[in-house]
Amino acid sequence: MKTPPTQAAACCPAPDERADLRPVEGDLADEELATLAKALGHPARVKILRILIRRDACVCGEIVDELPLAQSTVSQHLKVLKDAGLIRGEIDGPRTCYCIENRTLRRLRALVGGI
Repeated sequence: MKTPPTQAAACCPAPDERADLRPVEGDLADEELATLAKALGHPARVKILRILIRRDACVCGEIVDELPLAQSTVSQHLKVLKDAGLIRGEIDGPRTCYCIENRTLRRLRALVGGI
């Protein structure tokens, strides 16, 4: 069950709901899956994704509060997830609001399902 979105939910734009018609097999798909899998290759990053999915949006400080990691370490993990396209980070005044990139998450599911 998802918790209600936080006040920061407004800082992430609406998710892209368009269908992704790219193939789930072939060299490009394999490379894409490897990139996404590498981004998920650390338990802390999996936990961060779960937190963001559960909350719909989150501020960095709230993520840090839920993990037994230093803020700088959490920021590094957020950067890896953002670089892979699994999350978005929007600057909201002095904070950065992070949320799931639903289109990439759907793509990951399709690529894994294509194995």
